Amino acid sequence: MSKNAKIILILLLAAAVLSVGFLLLQREQPASPVARITLDGEVLEEIPLDEVEESYSFTVDSEGGCNTILVEPGRIRVSEADCPDQVCVSQGFISDGTVPVVCLPHKLMIEIVGGGSAFDAAAG
Repeated sequence: MSKNAKIILILLLAAAVLSVGFLLLQREQPASPVARITLDGEVLEEIPLDEVEESYSFTVDSEGGCNTILVEPGRIRVSEADCPDQVCVSQGFISDGTVPVVCLPHKLMIEIVGGGSAFDAAAG
């Protein structure tokens, strides 16, 4: 093996080791899942779902109507709403970032952020 070939091989190996090291350092521990509740694009509340010990509910009133939100350990849902279609109520509980709960008539959205990437949640 020639001197130039050895240098190129050493450089390629060094680049591979540095790339693997960089990827390992970039991997962060997944954050805890947080339910982010927004109304007309503004964040109303963020609830760390892993810190919820007892179920509770609260009402979000808007110009369009009201939604009752039920929070349980590790999950959240819209339990009641005065919108005509009731899609947000029918969706049930969510506990990961796969699909948010949305009430279009009231411009309310509940999404789960953190707790891993959306790709991981979708892939299972």
